Amino acid sequence: MHIAIAGNIGSGKTTLTTLLSKHYKWKAHYEDVENNPYLNDFYKDMQRWSFNLQVYFLNSRFRQIVEIKNSGQKYIQDRTIYEDAYIFAPNLHSMGLMSSRDFDNYKEIFTLMDDFIEGPDLLIYLRASVSTLVEQIQKRGREYENSIRLDYLTRLNERYEAWVGSYSKGKILIINVDDINFAENSDELQQIINQIDQNI
Repeated sequence: MHIAIAGNIGSGKTTLTTLLSKHYKWKAHYEDVENNPYLNDFYKDMQRWSFNLQVYFLNSRFRQIVEIKNSGQKYIQDRTIYEDAYIFAPNLHSMGLMSSRDFDNYKEIFTLMDDFIEGPDLLIYLRASVSTLVEQIQKRGREYENSIRLDYLTRLNERYEAWVGSYSKGKILIINVDDINFAENSDELQQIINQIDQNI
């Protein structure tokens, strides 16, 4: 069993991954933020480091999927490989922050990887408005995220909605985090768990 949690920066993916991992007693796979050698540089100079960062994430998440598949264990995964390929990389390209040459190269690498992987048994999408994202980002206080622009978050949200609308890799559960506080309200977390149980 493989559940993956998708959502924009600050939507609550890591928090929900931790809570669900504890509840189900499943292993958790987190996005490699702390040890990522490109993240700080990327937020200082997106154009210079966009390709490096995206290839790093692509490699990291492909390894996670292979590990999940080979382990035979149950996993909750914080962010998917599809978000990199269908949201973050195309967004950087459209904003002029990744060259067409690099983007084409990136797409070819992902297409090759995609032939070897399957979608999660359940995808949970955390839908959040930009104002909620900003509030959450400020609350967690990561220094390198201070320079994230509102238009960047807005563009990502638009791409998330387009991707979720056409998602065909398996079951999907959409949770509107503007209306729920699963991190602090156990009843609201239980509502999410009940919905997950119905889907798996």
